[in-house]
This record gives sequence, structure tokens and C-alpha cells, in this order.
Amino acid sequence: MAAFYLAVGSVYGAAEHVAEQLEAKLTQQGHSVQWIESDDPESIVAVASDVLMVITSTTGSGDLPDNLAPLFYALKDRFPMLPGLRYGVIALGDSSYGETFCGAGRQFDELLTELGARRIGERLQIDACETFAPEEEALKWLPQWLAQLERQPVNAE
Repeated sequence: MAAFYLAVGSVYGAAEHVAEQLEAKLTQQGHSVQWIESDDPESIVAVASDVLMVITSTTGSGDLPDNLAPLFYALKDRFPMLPGLRYGVIALGDSSYGETFCGAGRQFDELLTELGARRIGERLQIDACETFAPEEEALKWLPQWLAQLERQPVNAE
């Protein structure tokens, strides 16, 4: 079973609720799950051989929520290479905001790619204009994502 680490950015609680639902499902399947609650980039470096899930809403003009932004900017400033890290991104947004739709998730995805981490599957973008219960979309996405994760060896290049 895999060790999962969740980095969650939430403004009104929707991303946090999605993360709680995913945590319950992953734990039920026998995986270990821990939340990253530190702004220190070392919290990501320390788990670089495991699996990171970034679950974030978007605020403002495509910005990261206040509770996730410090970790993002610390990673960006320190720029630790993370070639062993496998990750997935679930981005929540509102398509009526046009180009900034799911901007926080896109920014975190791009940064992790620049740091050499390997995204598993496609980024899940959940549109508040179409989906009232984002956790349902995330739970539908999870089995496919886990299957892709199983096909990716830990140290694949």
C-alpha cells in the first residue's frame, strides 16, 4: 500500500471536504494518509519518495488560497528537485472566471513539474458551475488515478 500526503488549499472548505472524502476512501483501501500542514518546503522534500496529492480551490484571479500559498512560494523560492515524487492535482474552480479557472491547481502542477516530480494521470479540474458536490467528482476520478499510479514505478524516469 502507498503512503499518501495531502496538501490542501481551501477558502470556504470545499477542497478540505474533498480531501477528507479522499482520505477516508484511501484509508479504507489500506493506504496511509497524512496531511501536510507545514509551510516548510522540507515537508514535501521529506516525502519525495511517496505520493503527493494537491487538492486546492482557486481564489481571486487564479490565486492560491492563503493556507496553501506559503508552502507554494517556499517551494518556488527554495526550488528543491523532487525527481522521485509522484503526484496528482485536484483543482476546484469556477469556469465563469475564464482564463483563471482552476489557476491555483495549474500553478501547483506547473511548479511540481519544474521541480522534476512526475504527475500521475491528468489534473482533475472541477467546475463549480457544473458540479454542486466536488467530492463526488473526485471520488469518481480516484480509482482511475490509482490504477495509473500502480503502473508507475516509484523510481521511473
